[in-house]
Amino acid sequence: MMLCRAALSPCFHAPGRFLLFSPWSIAAIARPSLPAHNWVLKNGSVRCWSNIPFITVPLSRTHGKSFAHRSELKHAKRIVVKLGSAVVTRGDECGLALGRLASIVEQVSMLQNQGREMMIVTSGAVAFGKQRLRHEILLSQSVRQALHSGQNQLKDMAIPVLEARACAAAGQSGLMALYEAMFTQYSICAAQILVTNLDFHDEQKRRNLNGTLHELLRMNIVPIINTNDAVVPPPEPNSDLQGVISVKDNDSLAARLAVEMKTDLLIVLSDVEGLFDSPPGSDDAKLIDIFYPGDQQSVTFGTKSRVGMGGMEAKVKAALWALQGGTSVVIANGTHPKISGHVITDIVEGKKVGTFFSEVKPAGPTVEQQAEMARAGGRTLAALQPEQRADIIYHLADLLTDQREEILLANKKDMEEAENKGRLALPFMKRLSLSTSKLNSLAIGLRQIAASSQDSVGRVIRRTRIAKDLELEQVTVPIGVLLVIFESRPDCLPQVSALAIASGNGLLLKGGREASHSNQILHHLTQEALSIHGVKDAVQLVNTREEVEDLCRLDKLIDLIIPRGSSQLVRDIQKAAKGIPVMGHSEGICHVYVDADASVEKVTRIVRDSKCEYPAACNALETLLIHRDQLRTPLFDQIIDMLRVEQVKIHAGPRFASYLTFSPSEVKSLRTEYGDLECCIEVVDSVQEAIEHIHKYGSSHTDVIVTENEKTAEYFLQHVDSACVFWNASTRFSDGYRFGLGAEVGISTSRIHARGPVGIEGLLTTKWLLRGDNHVVSDFSEHGSMKYLHENLPIPQRNTN
Repeated sequence: MMLCRAALSPCFHAPGRFLLFSPWSIAAIARPSLPAHNWVLKNGSVRCWSNIPFITVPLSRTHGKSFAHRSELKHAKRIVVKLGSAVVTRGDECGLALGRLASIVEQVSMLQNQGREMMIVTSGAVAFGKQRLRHEILLSQSVRQALHSGQNQLKDMAIPVLEARACAAAGQSGLMALYEAMFTQYSICAAQILVTNLDFHDEQKRRNLNGTLHELLRMNIVPIINTNDAVVPPPEPNSDLQGVISVKDNDSLAARLAVEMKTDLLIVLSDVEGLFDSPPGSDDAKLIDIFYPGDQQSVTFGTKSRVGMGGMEAKVKAALWALQGGTSVVIANGTHPKISGHVITDIVEGKKVGTFFSEVKPAGPTVEQQAEMARAGGRTLAALQPEQRADIIYHLADLLTDQREEILLANKKDMEEAENKGRLALPFMKRLSLSTSKLNSLAIGLRQIAASSQDSVGRVIRRTRIAKDLELEQVTVPIGVLLVIFESRPDCLPQVSALAIASGNGLLLKGGREASHSNQILHHLTQEALSIHGVKDAVQLVNTREEVEDLCRLDKLIDLIIPRGSSQLVRDIQKAAKGIPVMGHSEGICHVYVDADASVEKVTRIVRDSKCEYPAACNALETLLIHRDQLRTPLFDQIIDMLRVEQVKIHAGPRFASYLTFSPSEVKSLRTEYGDLECCIEVVDSVQEAIEHIHKYGSSHTDVIVTENEKTAEYFLQHVDSACVFWNASTRFSDGYRFGLGAEVGISTSRIHARGPVGIEGLLTTKWLLRGDNHVVSDFSEHGSMKYLHENLPIPQRNTN
């Protein structure tokens, strides 16, 4: 007979029948006996519920060693979720937090239906029983008092102190019934298992428990495990056996089960975000992202939770014990209303939630430490003299040419790896490639930045005399710490670094893995240049396995995010960056409008350059607008012939298609960024209609008019609301280097702060400096002794030689 107690929920239904399994009949259930509408293929990747198939997560892992990185948690197959008392119970400690519990069940069900094996270690029986017993006592007392003393004494009734074991006994069945009802909504069965410390110290009981759990998991049933609080004795202090943790609370129970069952991941949910380096709530408390064995000395533990037996110290002890047994552990907040609805799935997806316990300590600093280093380094950089910052950039330009062979060798490794893996399309391979000419152009651009940076940081842009001996200045200052995320383009690294150095900003760089070798050497050279004035830490390259979404959550460390890459990357970052401003553009839907008065020679040259010179660029032509009068003219024929020769695939807009008997494929959307040798052609009746089309379907990036009519051109330039608007020039001129900015950190379509190609000026903000002499506001009151002058003062010219 099994000595651990198990009760299986009524889970399998058949028409006209209701099946209930006893604890002793569980092992007798064979897989073929399961109803056809509710089955699992453990050796495949498809599971069906009610004849609805869905694809499960491919999971296979040999247990024995915990995961080293968060990103590996997505491979966890067997997972224990421990729900602390503070998570399960309400704030009044009497009754359950039903909303949180329902959300947790939904997440566990989602993971179970992906093919994972989920187990829950739950608290809550005492709280549920307390609520139930209090209700019964109140009801009983109210009847008694009503019979003997009258209604006026009901308010004086006192509820006796309820003993925890009695509450657990009264609440356990109700708690399990609630779990059963919730899991039934997702066609998942749940089984109750109650254990005590003795069940782990007796070898036969341990084998029985292990066998029961394995059989439940085999049948796709979620075990709900709890200590049997109705009979459990008080915990004995320091009673751990050698190498075995005693079951004193549900934290230690979860750790024991995780190791016994060779679990991949243990998620411990409580009412705090995770482990802090000092008690949560204190001014200097910082959440510890990754905790390593041996780090306990650096942590100050606070008080225990408002409910439950185990505090954070107990959780850490249990987590380290499980980690030693080969199970990865994450401690996180299961009560926060904004994150509790997805905290479990976020953890399994490898997102930065709570504290992750790992045995593998990285060689370098964490990304949080890198951001703090960039902040400190950036402030020192901003305090340098302008010529010192320029000196750093000149030195970096020299290194790009002096170390050319080493750079090209590293880039060759990236190119070969990309070709072998076949993961990059041809346009991205071009972006990844470096050459001698590219490095020479980079060096020229950096020298332009150095020359123009002399009058950037600390420039006075306004002076006002507020009153006698009270003068106000507005001066330029760096934004702070920039996070620049870029794909495929290693030449972006020295460009952005130079702009950050010139503007005195700290910089975090996150490059794509496809350019890792190139990025490493270019960052090394950047730090070598920074070292000449002792500001090496100002520019940091993120080499850890941080996901972009996790970086976007560092709102206390990063002041501005600048994405450089695909429109999808930019959209993902804009969505992920909840509290950090994002500078950039999500799409580059650029237009060229061919006016009725356009020149044949200019049109073909400008259209060819805009579309064909570099079709993957964000400033490449995507939609060609043609005035109706130009249809069926030699100019129109030359445009079509040129596009055909250049092998550009043409998509017809709705109006253009209506003019043709046999037209190209009609465009699916006029808001398409092709990023390749493809474009859309559409017909408009006037310059006003062209402008309306651009405003409706464009992305406010770069738009062009080709015409010989100056009046029409000026109308277009004034009325098109885009970051860059050109007359008789290619869209490809929308670039920081071509604008004379030396380089750009990106092209912004925002209407706040910088717009268009963003150089040094776009990386600066301002602050106000007020210099007085014992001035107070009360002196300027109606009967005060001083008056406001508000006189504009001349701005001093800085020596930029």
